[in-house]
Amino acid sequence: MDASRGQTVRVRRNEQQQQQHAVPPPQHDLAHADDNDDHRKYRSNLHAVSPKVHAHPADTPIAVALFVLAAALRFYSISFPDQVVFDEVHFGKFAAYYLRREFHFDVHPPLAKLINALAGHIAGFDGHFEFDQIGDKYLENNVPYIRMRALPAIIGSLQVPLIYAIMRHSGYAPIIGVFSAALLLFDNAHIAQDRLILLDAPLILFMMLSLYSYIRFYKLRYNEFSLAWWSWLLATGLNLALTMSCKMVGLFTFFTIGAAVLCDLWKLLDIRRGLDMDHVVRHFFARFFALIIFPFGVYLFWFWVHFAILIKSGPGDVFMSSQFQQTLQGNPMLSNARDIQYHDHITLQHKNTKAFLHSHLERYPLKYDDGRISSQGQQVTGYPHNDTNNVWQIIPTRPIPDDQADGRVVKHKDHIRLLHVNTNSYLLTHDVASPLMATNEEFTTTPANDTSRYDDTLFEFQLDESDLPDKSWKSKASWFRLIHVNTRVCMWTHPEPLPDWGFKQQEVNGNKNAMDKTCLWYVDDLVPSPSSPDYEERLKPLPPRKVVRMSFLKKWLELQLQMLQQNAGLTQSHPYATGPINWPFLLQGISFWTQDAGQHQIYMIGNLVSWWGTILSISIFAGVVGADLLARRRGIYPIPSAVRNRLHKSAGFFVAAWACHYVPFFLMSRQLFIHHYLPAHVCACLVAGAVVNFVASETVQFPISPPGPLLRVHDYRARMDNVVPKQARAVMAVIMAALIVCFWWLSPLTYGTPGLTTAEVHARRLLSSWTLHFAK
Repeated sequence: MDASRGQTVRVRRNEQQQQQHAVPPPQHDLAHADDNDDHRKYRSNLHAVSPKVHAHPADTPIAVALFVLAAALRFYSISFPDQVVFDEVHFGKFAAYYLRREFHFDVHPPLAKLINALAGHIAGFDGHFEFDQIGDKYLENNVPYIRMRALPAIIGSLQVPLIYAIMRHSGYAPIIGVFSAALLLFDNAHIAQDRLILLDAPLILFMMLSLYSYIRFYKLRYNEFSLAWWSWLLATGLNLALTMSCKMVGLFTFFTIGAAVLCDLWKLLDIRRGLDMDHVVRHFFARFFALIIFPFGVYLFWFWVHFAILIKSGPGDVFMSSQFQQTLQGNPMLSNARDIQYHDHITLQHKNTKAFLHSHLERYPLKYDDGRISSQGQQVTGYPHNDTNNVWQIIPTRPIPDDQADGRVVKHKDHIRLLHVNTNSYLLTHDVASPLMATNEEFTTTPANDTSRYDDTLFEFQLDESDLPDKSWKSKASWFRLIHVNTRVCMWTHPEPLPDWGFKQQEVNGNKNAMDKTCLWYVDDLVPSPSSPDYEERLKPLPPRKVVRMSFLKKWLELQLQMLQQNAGLTQSHPYATGPINWPFLLQGISFWTQDAGQHQIYMIGNLVSWWGTILSISIFAGVVGADLLARRRGIYPIPSAVRNRLHKSAGFFVAAWACHYVPFFLMSRQLFIHHYLPAHVCACLVAGAVVNFVASETVQFPISPPGPLLRVHDYRARMDNVVPKQARAVMAVIMAALIVCFWWLSPLTYGTPGLTTAEVHARRLLSSWTLHFAK
């Protein structure tokens, strides 16, 4: 018992001795020093001069050299190919729409697309080219594509010196910063993405600026509420807003900074710091304003710019409500919208699929393929083309005055019947399963002289909520639902085609979820009834109508909801779509462009050394932290406190950023591609530098007590002078050489030039899962 007590005393004495001899972190690393000071020390430092990184004389030349190298790699042969490549089909087209001021719809916020449009405007592009399909010729259509590609290339080049700056301001040696920057500098995937008219370059730049700004802000925590403190806090909020204004995945950067801010506020709340609650509340509201309210205002601003530019009707109209569409100049709803009256002849078109409500003399088969029995009634289908079999007449269910035009107008919640003109039969639905969906009701018709099924032909006309203020039904301008009175199902169609007996046309059936947003229809064409008292007047061209006004917030909210809904609906299969588990290991890339049977091709794939090395670094970090936690549970302290704090707060912050930009993709059901991993890869490059620094220099330790039976790793002090040993520099040089060789080997697939023979293409297929195009 006494021996055990004596051993404990000696252990404590050794620990106290270590604390007395511990080497404090250098000034430039105070951003990652332990914050768990007593309250007197904290209060005495509140108004002290903030710790700063001592600028290394070579920092500026190194940053400039990195930018020049990055620009050289991204601008190399940027004119090739002179054709539309991969998603330039979409984002080049959006730039053209901006320049023509035509409203378009996309699932992404507008900022990155506005940047591409700005590049086109500066280059002199007038938006005449449509970017219809991959391979369309730029030169033949006088498109200044090189200058349009130049702006994303410059933005991508700025990312490389920025990653160096992040590492330097995180307290790492210049060579460590260069190492992290090189992992991005020579990465084939980033280069392929940055040199095209795409959105990822500005997204990643603003994401990196968000991390950089927050690190600069965090280093000023002992100089709170100063001008510099506020400046970097607001800069963080601004960059967060710009990130999310490029793509919705910018929300992941909010998660990263938000998690760090919550940890910081939790520490401030500690009573041992001696801060009263008023002071803590000031900190909370400063961050709430700068990181939530201010960014939200910036995010809204870019949508205001978006609406201010896009004032003309365009291809995006169909995604928006009729009220929204009528805010656009030249919209058909402004020139062709007419009140619909009873006995008018109309054609009905489905809002989502654009199929016309159609019927013909052919009937449903007696039995379907699954053995179910049909009604053998007349087929009612969705047909994509204009046809005389698309014409229906609106029949009233109550007496209509012949001499009052207003009394003949069809209004919200009226009960109506639809007569198919060519077959003289009424539309109906009944309790019989539809051909393709056993849960939905079949739509068919019944002869006009059959009065026994009158109730089955009754439908309630319901205007969509956005059209309710007007209450009247207008062609082109009103979306509506047709709800069966008896069974309360709603007329609906979907893209899946019927079998051959239905001529591959769309099935029309009764959807039990009558409020489904895909149940909306509109009247495409209208022929007034001759019995109408104002028949002659209704045949005259309509006078020009003024553009409808709609508040900005209402337009923004409608567009935002549509963006979220359409983004969630991107679930179709794609040959190059991959799951997130594949991305860090580069199991498959994306074929951007190909020509000459695969001799020239652009295949977006990352540098194996960079991607595998960064994921290995994250694994090492997890292993080191896990081992340290286990050791500490047994009273063993393998990592000194200063080194451990730096590892957790610096490398740990980068790992958290990587996880926030990667893990959420596992929860998504939409189409996903390897380029979604690019922001996470940048964070992984930061982790790699931090882990290399830890392994190469911070694990080198010096004994602070004579060797003895009780001497443990805890009795050593760490080397934190940021001097990377020569042996470590040699290893890093070997890694960078391998990085450059791998980049060079894959560069023909990155640039699409020079051309490769079949054998050369095969040689560059480093993994069997890569789907390269092979030259014949």
